[in-house]
Amino acid sequence: MIATIDTRIRRALGAIRQAFRGRGGAIDTTAPVQLIDGEGLAGEPIRGAELMQHYGFTSTPPSGFMYVAVPVGGKTSHAIVVATEHGTYRLKGLKTGEVAIYTDEGDSIVMKRGRLIEVTTETYRVNAAKAIEFNAPAITGNATGSVAFNTPEVTASAVVTAQGQINGNGGMAIKGGKGSTFAGDVTQTSGSFSTDGDVRIAGKSQLHHRHPETGSITGEQS
Repeated sequence: MIATIDTRIRRALGAIRQAFRGRGGAIDTTAPVQLIDGEGLAGEPIRGAELMQHYGFTSTPPSGFMYVAVPVGGKTSHAIVVATEHGTYRLKGLKTGEVAIYTDEGDSIVMKRGRLIEVTTETYRVNAAKAIEFNAPAITGNATGSVAFNTPEVTASAVVTAQGQINGNGGMAIKGGKGSTFAGDVTQTSGSFSTDGDVRIAGKSQLHHRHPETGSITGEQS
């Protein structure tokens, strides 16, 4: 009798489809939940299987991806995909504990050992409606071409140092502090030099200096 019961149980369980693996093809990304077409490893066609993903995370795997599906109620026709993988594009060689986000085009964000986050891409764009803020002891940018800021104003709270030439096309205004200091030659062309103060050349005031030929002092009333 027990053998008969076991046979009937096995027969009943055999009629219920267990979780299975498959290979995906087309994906409908317009639906509230993405729908997958593909086939199971036994060759059976899968149509419109829901691809369940965690809230806040979504991806559309390229054709040929592998998946694991759970048939709700044991029915293949109502399978839900709970995991996907694509061995061709998966980042390989990660160390234990490392995490990565990647695409089939080679873009990736890798959280590496040593608390290092590395981003690899061709164009990196950040869209922020209010502000972008970086907080760090030091920030280094390495640009082999140029760096451009399309903004009406650039402000630094302290010293600005340039190791090369400083060029300007809109004029220059400096005020406050201890004035301006130049070391080296200064050349001024295409205009005039104006000041409402004194100019000293080789220590000699241009407002108050004595003329040896007359003995008078420039700037003093006779």
